[in-house]
Amino acid sequence: MQQDSPSVPNPREWSLIEKLLLESTKEQKRARRWGIFFKVLVFIYIFAALLLFQVNATRTGGVNVKDDHVAVVPVEGVIAADEKANANAIVGALRKAFEAEHSKAVLLAINSPGGSPVQAGYVNDEIYRLKALHPEKKVYAVISDLGASGAYYIAAAADEIYADKASLVGSIGVTASGFGFVGLMDKLGVERRRYTSGEHKAFLDPFSPQQPEEVTFWRTVLEDTHKQFIAQVEKGRGDRLVASENLYSGLIWNGEQAKEMGLVDGLGSAGYVAREVIGVDKMVSYGAKPNPLAAILERFGVSMGAGFAKYLTTQQSLTLQ
Repeated sequence: MQQDSPSVPNPREWSLIEKLLLESTKEQKRARRWGIFFKVLVFIYIFAALLLFQVNATRTGGVNVKDDHVAVVPVEGVIAADEKANANAIVGALRKAFEAEHSKAVLLAINSPGGSPVQAGYVNDEIYRLKALHPEKKVYAVISDLGASGAYYIAAAADEIYADKASLVGSIGVTASGFGFVGLMDKLGVERRRYTSGEHKAFLDPFSPQQPEEVTFWRTVLEDTHKQFIAQVEKGRGDRLVASENLYSGLIWNGEQAKEMGLVDGLGSAGYVAREVIGVDKMVSYGAKPNPLAAILERFGVSMGAGFAKYLTTQQSLTLQ
């Protein structure tokens, strides 16, 4: 039996196949060129950003740190060990601000509701230590929206305190709160099983009834901490304070009221204090600087940053957080 011979493409079909192969080759070359282009563009951007970051290490806000300036240390948000406004971060910035050769004064830019008395106490102590080491540099605290509780604890160590007329200042007190679920547990028929090796080891347990002697003890702890707070306020403010039965009650006042009570020395913004009080209108922030790669991603935007992160992860085995 005779087998059919394989069909041979005619010239027209060969021409079409050739065109398809050429177009495919061109497309691959074009894709490679664009891939190389974007890779080079990304790394040029990284290089330029890192170069700018290095320049900004000596220039902040258009001000060269080799020029006379006011060193600004921000105290923003809740003051706590795991927050941006933690003692280590603030103290680190304070040390740099005091040690900077051309900083003429240190300005605490405060906008905080307070927080941990321990963290605030660390910063308060460090301000006094640094002032003793650098007596030529005064410390000014400027409260913007809020300077309450632990934030005022820090401000009290400054030589002078300023605020806006509508700023909220004060709240010189100590608080501790929680919940009690004993009645709810009784209604639900839940039994509390607690084992301790000390008579009062679990006295703050919200699932157990309060004991009068433990409540009394806890109040003495809060009162002692309050006395420590008051002592630091009086140490810093001295005879500028105006005696009032509400001064240490935990109440909070606006800037004008705080000035009348001696809690602040004047009204004005950070720029006003630098320009009119200190006499140096240039300010440099000594707060924590963002990671340069994080800043790059922020400039690219969320979608571009996600793509860039994916690229680096797959191509360079890096993890961006």
